[in-house]
Amino acid sequence: MNFKNIHIGKLIEKEVLNREIESSRICNFFNASEKDILNMYECEDLDTKNLLRWSKLLEYDFFRIYSQHLILYAPQERFHNRKKNEVNHTVLPKFRKNIYTNEVIEFLLELIISGAKTKTQVIEEYGIPKTTLHKWITKRKTFNDEENISFL
Repeated sequence: MNFKNIHIGKLIEKEVLNREIESSRICNFFNASEKDILNMYECEDLDTKNLLRWSKLLEYDFFRIYSQHLILYAPQERFHNRKKNEVNHTVLPKFRKNIYTNEVIEFLLELIISGAKTKTQVIEEYGIPKTTLHKWITKRKTFNDEENISFL
């Protein structure tokens, strides 16, 4: 999964095909024509109302794809590098952005294993703390070692 360039319409279309949902059901759910649904598949982005409806219909949180993009490409550390006197007041709820999903962890580890990026590049480009990355690598090695043990 490429979290940098998101084409939400194509992702939705893939999931519809994967789940084999009939177009008549989708049209009824959205109260829209088949042409409108096909147009949504071609959209690189959708409004939040429609994205929420797709998430409910397909029972998949499509918003999380965008959250993963923020984690990888707009690490919270960038926001903390403001002037110390500058206070960020917001009335919006605060969420912990530093919770990485298994998909993101696997994506980053695969970059390192495949040689596409070094550990240092991953740390710098994605704002992953060095200790966190090393914990992921250690856990993966332990998991792979356990997986390779044959039962007697």
